[in-house]
Order: sequence, then C-alpha cells, then structure tokens
Amino acid sequence: MKHNWFPVLLGIIIVWVIAAEIINSSRLQKQKDENFAAFQATEQHDSAWIGPGIYSDVETSGEERKMVIYGQDLIAHTSKYFGPKGSISRTTNGMNCQNCHLDAGTRPWGNNFGAVFSTYPQYRGRSNSIQDIYGRVNDCFERSLNGKAIDKNSYEMKSIYTYIKWLGKNVRKGEKPYGSQLPQLPFLDRPAGPVKGKMVYVNVCQTCHGNNGEGVLNLSGDEYAYPPLWGEHSYNDGAGMYRLSSVATFAFNDMPFNQASHQHPKLTTEEAWDVAAFINSQPRPHIDQSKDWPILSKKPFDAPFGPYADSFSQRQHKYGPYQAIADSKTVAK
Repeated sequence: MKHNWFPVLLGIIIVWVIAAEIINSSRLQKQKDENFAAFQATEQHDSAWIGPGIYSDVETSGEERKMVIYGQDLIAHTSKYFGPKGSISRTTNGMNCQNCHLDAGTRPWGNNFGAVFSTYPQYRGRSNSIQDIYGRVNDCFERSLNGKAIDKNSYEMKSIYTYIKWLGKNVRKGEKPYGSQLPQLPFLDRPAGPVKGKMVYVNVCQTCHGNNGEGVLNLSGDEYAYPPLWGEHSYNDGAGMYRLSSVATFAFNDMPFNQASHQHPKLTTEEAWDVAAFINSQPRPHIDQSKDWPILSKKPFDAPFGPYADSFSQRQHKYGPYQAIADSKTVAK
C-alpha cells in the first residue's frame, strides 16, 4: 500500500506547482493591466507623434534630401561609419544610435527625436550650460557610444542635424509632442534588486542580449543586431542609460524589442526596475565625470555617483528607494 502513495504524492506536488504558476502568472498580468490603466488615466488621449517618412516626402529635395537620408542612415547604422570596423573612423563601441533611439528616432515612446529640434538649445544641468543639438549628439558619441566626439563642421554631423531638424519640422518651437517623451515609472517602496533583476534578465532579455550581456552581432559583424548591455562594447558609466530610471522606463515601454509597447508593456513595474538594477550593476567602461553636475542640487535623484547635495547614500541614489530623495528635491526648490 505504501508503494501507491508516491505517485499520488507526486501528482499532488505537480498540481500544486502548476497552480502556483497559474496564480503567479495571473498576479503579474493583473499588475501589468493596472500599470497600463494607470498610464491611460493620466495621459492625454490624442494621437502620438509619428516621424515623417522621407520617401513619402515630395517637398524635401536636393542637398537637403540627400543629407536627411544620410543622417537617418548614420543614426540607424552608426557602427558602420564609426564602430570597430567603421568606414570613417574606428572610435565607438559598435552600438548604433537607434539602439536607444528606436527606428532611427521615430518610434513613439521609443526615445524618439520628436521634441529635439523644438526644445534645443536648452539648459543642461550636467554641464551647467546651454547646449545645442551638436553638443547633445556628441554627448551620445562620448557616453552612450563610449567613443570620441565628431567634428561639428563635418558632413556627418551636419547630416545628423539636418535629419533631426527635418523630423521636427512640423513641431512648434517649445512643444513636446505626445509620445515624444517616456513617462516616469512609479517608484518602488524598496530598493531595486539586482538579484531579482537577474531572474528577469534570464527569462526575458537573455535570448536577444546574450548570456553575458554581450549582444549579438549581425552577419557582417560590423554592427549589433541586439546591442550589448554591459561590457567593453556597451555604454559607459557616464551615459544617461546608466541612470536606473532611464533603463527601467525604456525597458517597461519598449522591451522585449518589437513585442512590448507603451500601450501594452510586457514587464511589470517591479520587473522593469529590477532588471535595470541588474544591468547597471554589471561592469562597463568608465568615463571621467569630475566636471559633471557642477551645481550638485541639479543632480537627478538617481545619479549613481557622488558627491550629492543631500545626505542620502550613493547606493540609495543608484538603487533607491527614490521617493524620499525626490521629495527632498521638491522641498529644496
């Protein structure tokens, strides 16, 4: 009789595990639905900004058209020109601008360029100066692409500028079109967890970005089909993406690539913060930031390096919880 207990017990365990998985899946889906509903409740409900298409544009012609097309290609395939096998120089890490600015900066809620021409030049707290579009582009070259700034007078820089200007041609000065900015994710009431984030990475991100965050090169080996998220070919620790809120918000709205969207995220809020913590806890190139944020009170709540104008620790600035830090900044104003 005792021998008959084992298969019965095993069956009970299997049923229990399956039931637990179903309950957990239901809980996660409920949170996703609640996140979506929260965003919908606070946002305007008109059409999101969509970048124009050069091949349907019958007005742009001549040299301007040529530069727009070239500028778009430079954003989409930056590595072909400036990467480790670049045709112009070999100074960047091999990532493309559109790895962060999706669809060459045209995807709604994809770090697009919809509000760039309308809002630049603008004050930047990191440098405590007024920055133009050329400076902003070179910030990305030096930080996100871990490379060298390109000549502002070069044909490449002028083409990128012309492309960005063309994208924003129908946006009024000072406007930020709906869908041109990623909304801030709600804060967690705990620190974001790299250990929990590793589980999210393995289950959701690893297939595209590799077991060790190394990314996947295309067949020709001159650019990444899926970019590296850490290591020598990823963004350095001075990039905007090294702030946890940048990675978490981007992941929530846009990842997994071509599966998630702002309207239909695949990650929960907690998963997005945790996977961001895991990614940004991994090794990556360093850049001198001794001249960044000369006015300490201008530093964002999740600036991962001190010194700070407040008494919160560097670890809390990097991983959270952030609400107390954000509140202190509001009081300071």
